[in-house]
Amino acid sequence: MRASRTIALLLLLQSRHTMTAAELAAELEVSERTVQRDIAALLEAGVPVYAERGRGGGYRLVDGYRTRLTGLERAEAEVLHLAGLPGPLRDMGLAAHALAARLKVAAALGDAPAAAARRFHLDAPAWFRDPETPPLLAEVSRAVWEDRVLDARYAARGGTRRRRLEPYGLVLKAGQWYVAARGPSGRIASYRVDRFETAEAGDERFDRDPDFDLADYWTTAAREFTRAVLRERAVVRLSPLALRNLPVLLEPTAATDALATAGPADPDGWVTVTLPLETWDIGYFELLRLGPEAEVLHPPELRARLADAARRTAALYA
Repeated sequence: MRASRTIALLLLLQSRHTMTAAELAAELEVSERTVQRDIAALLEAGVPVYAERGRGGGYRLVDGYRTRLTGLERAEAEVLHLAGLPGPLRDMGLAAHALAARLKVAAALGDAPAAAARRFHLDAPAWFRDPETPPLLAEVSRAVWEDRVLDARYAARGGTRRRRLEPYGLVLKAGQWYVAARGPSGRIASYRVDRFETAEAGDERFDRDPDFDLADYWTTAAREFTRAVLRERAVVRLSPLALRNLPVLLEPTAATDALATAGPADPDGWVTVTLPLETWDIGYFELLRLGPEAEVLHPPELRARLADAARRTAALYA
């Protein structure tokens, strides 16, 4: 561990030129005292590090010195495509590999990676919520990266059950973590990581299907899941304004399926669609967002509920 940290420190100095002990400690997630010991170890190894005192000072390498320790290890190379996800990398326990990979790339390419990082950042979680890291995410991630069988207890709707899973990949969707894994049935399914009550990556490894594509799987699975929960149907007239804004106001799959059922427009531009809804209660609140731009034709219970809401709203503003 110390050897890899010392190399990381050396690569930091090579790419950043001058860094204080506090800055190095923050990057490496150690104490300043540990940084000082690592600097001493570099000096003993013949690396020309020196300290500049005063304002703007810090540790730096003698001008012109460059290390050749820039070869990427397997784990470091594997996390490079996640370099824009510092939060998720940390949550999965891969921050150390990611830091080493970034430093080696920076050492080889100069300032180019830093220039890219200044211009692009991917913020994965959804707005208006603080994502919580599932406590067992790091262990599930280790099983995914090392192709290890995962022994777990999973809290499903029918109760907590023991699962023996072959985890193929992790997906972060709007702040929620999922693992795509092959279960006892032999079929790959999605499991919410925060529903694992226990999870242990054992010594047993599994043979990964080389044809499995995580992105393709997730696209199909997410679409199927959404359609499975959209169990109710309402017949609704939509104004031209509601029609234009339906993809923004409703879940994308629901909006797409509704627009596919649109009939011809009447003389005022209104069209009738069949709108998929998760439940009548959820549909009630979703249709309230459309206000006077939508008229429910069926079912009569939902129409009456929205008519009552319109009367009560009008009374508030009378």
